[in-house]
Amino acid sequence: MKQYLDLLNLIKETGIKKEDRTGTGTISIFGHQMRFDLQEGFPLMTTKKVNLDAIIHELLWFIRGDTNIRYLIQNNVNIWNDWPFQNWLNETGKADQHPIHSDSRKDMMEIFIEKIMNDDEFASHYGDLGPVYGKQWRDFEGVDQLELVIEDIKTNPNSRRLIVSAWNPKDIPVMIKSGLPPCHTLFQFYVSDGKLSCQLYQRSADVFLGVPYNIASYALLTLMIAKVTGLEAGEFVHSLGDTHIYLNHLNQVDEQLSRDPHDLPKLEIVNDKNNISKFDIGDFKLTEYNPHPFIPAPIAV
Repeated sequence: MKQYLDLLNLIKETGIKKEDRTGTGTISIFGHQMRFDLQEGFPLMTTKKVNLDAIIHELLWFIRGDTNIRYLIQNNVNIWNDWPFQNWLNETGKADQHPIHSDSRKDMMEIFIEKIMNDDEFASHYGDLGPVYGKQWRDFEGVDQLELVIEDIKTNPNSRRLIVSAWNPKDIPVMIKSGLPPCHTLFQFYVSDGKLSCQLYQRSADVFLGVPYNIASYALLTLMIAKVTGLEAGEFVHSLGDTHIYLNHLNQVDEQLSRDPHDLPKLEIVNDKNNISKFDIGDFKLTEYNPHPFIPAPIAV
């Protein structure tokens, strides 16, 4: 994952300080690309431990067209909790009583998670994120983009239109109310020599927290679609727009840069699948993963 570590160094050395909507502040560059050959190993970060189960469950959630965090919470995936939790506090007038990083806020988060898990009406109202990724992938104004692109890969692999877009201008105002217009905006597939490659354009990239997950997620999606279309995996190409490190992640970045990367692990799809919607968590086997310890960092909401 030298490409990723080089990106961290590049932002530290050349990035400019910018304000942002969260009030946290960033060091930012604009426009960057990384390439990962999926034949050389699975691009899961080794300079800090990354939770692959969370990545798989989130991707399965996208693929199923789900937009409610209940499924994620039921599977101990909490990476999407902060935005609907903040909306709940705002709507109920409790936000000022429970400031960020306070003990009382942590207690309220536990209450929120319990209610999402056990209260159907509460989960329906406060757990739904609106028409975000999975909705657009599977129902973009009535079009199942993911199914169409898989069929096109099978029947017209030389097409230059193998694209899935999460950016639906009509739905952006609704997404903004949840604080979640899509960061990974669109992805395109490319077939050559029996191999399937994928390029993701990501308009906004939280390089320390988010990008390691994004790399692994779309690499995994490429493996899955290669499986159902009878192809080998090629490259994952990651193209980034506003590419930034949050100012409250700089110490964590330095810790990560002090570590030597290990060899990439291997990820195997252990069951034959011909339908993208039929995958589940038991279909994946990760081996030879030897990461450095996890590095915690706050999410900017």
